[in-house]
Amino acid sequence: MNDFLATVEWASLDAASRRATLERPTALASSDITADVRAILAAVRERGDQALLAFSQQFDGVELSNVRVTAAEMRAAEASLSSEVIEAIDDAMANVRRFHEAQAPAAIEVETVDGVVCQRVVRPIDRVGLYVPAGSAPLPSTALMLAVPAQIAGCPVRVLCTPPNAQGAADPTVLAVAARAGIDAVFKVGGAQAIAAMAYGTESVSQVDRIFGPGNAWVTTAKTLVAAEIGGPAIDLPAGPSEVMVIADGDANAEFVAADLLAQAEHDRLSQVLLVTDSDALISRTRSAITRQLDDRQRRSIIEQCLVNSAAIRVESLSTAIDICNDYAPEHLILNCADAARRVDDVRNAGSIFVGAWTPESLGDYCSGTNHVLPTYGAARALGGLGVGHFCRLMTVQTASRGGLQRLARTTETLANLEGLDAHAYAVSVRLEDEVA
Repeated sequence: MNDFLATVEWASLDAASRRATLERPTALASSDITADVRAILAAVRERGDQALLAFSQQFDGVELSNVRVTAAEMRAAEASLSSEVIEAIDDAMANVRRFHEAQAPAAIEVETVDGVVCQRVVRPIDRVGLYVPAGSAPLPSTALMLAVPAQIAGCPVRVLCTPPNAQGAADPTVLAVAARAGIDAVFKVGGAQAIAAMAYGTESVSQVDRIFGPGNAWVTTAKTLVAAEIGGPAIDLPAGPSEVMVIADGDANAEFVAADLLAQAEHDRLSQVLLVTDSDALISRTRSAITRQLDDRQRRSIIEQCLVNSAAIRVESLSTAIDICNDYAPEHLILNCADAARRVDDVRNAGSIFVGAWTPESLGDYCSGTNHVLPTYGAARALGGLGVGHFCRLMTVQTASRGGLQRLARTTETLANLEGLDAHAYAVSVRLEDEVA
């Protein structure tokens, strides 16, 4: 393949062409997928575990007697892993835990006026559901990114669902992560049926209050549908195919740039990778490096399909590159330029930023400590990545003395009457009548 990473001269494009260049590949659920997902949700809601077992046979090709991973399976999974794998899991978990422990939201208390105290208190979400995909490959890193902040937040009920493999077992590395994060409610259930099980509850799977984790179009559609139901669970972030933007100057190592682009391209044929640079020479070197590196990539077919949706954008300056980034709002942004650290302050919209030549996005995916569950499809304009706060509820508390109420009475009554809500006003005045103690 030699026709990939098409070069675009940004300065020569009109507004419509610029929008088209930054347009993500279409990955929205079709009407057929939505109809199929609705049927799956209804079946799980009506038949519980029976439906889950039937779908495992239909979609995963395995016949299970039950969906829960037993304690014996958990122990056997860990025993099957090499010491090298266990050490890597523990190292990554330690870093993720260290960074996320610093994120725990704090309680606050403020006396807004004399006699009126307002507080914000923090409570963990009672029941959370964690979905760990295993479509083209198991993702223990996702289990880590979900389970650790849930544990730090102190959520009492933590349910993890992950698809069974061809032998009818959950991936042992996912189970090892779950065990280390204190999760013992693990279920061999994947796809939309897993989302349904956590949303509605079954004989085995606990109903949850919020569902976390990425997935394919069926999983994403299921999450969207159950969250829209009255009384349905909340969900974490809008999820779509992974994406990266690399902003680089002419001095960047093209081998590094190419490797970073291919690392994201191997996720999904609908992923998108963008190189934005002020150097024609870097674009040429990067294209050559991609050609060389492709020969060694196991997921070459997926990468090549992704590169069709991708581009090298030639700009007049890196300041323009930052403007493009803020408009595009990438899930991942790599700054591979001489003044990378200084340019971070100019970035307003990105899910996660990787600064300098020695910071590949792979670090964030696995073990730097940041979370790899990030907003895609431009949602980084309004949302950040997953953190401990997503597993908590922030409640406000107010306490007023009689004197405090008196100090705010006129303001409250005036505003209530302004809105035509005299019962609100009376709830204040009745307390301040002389005969009321």
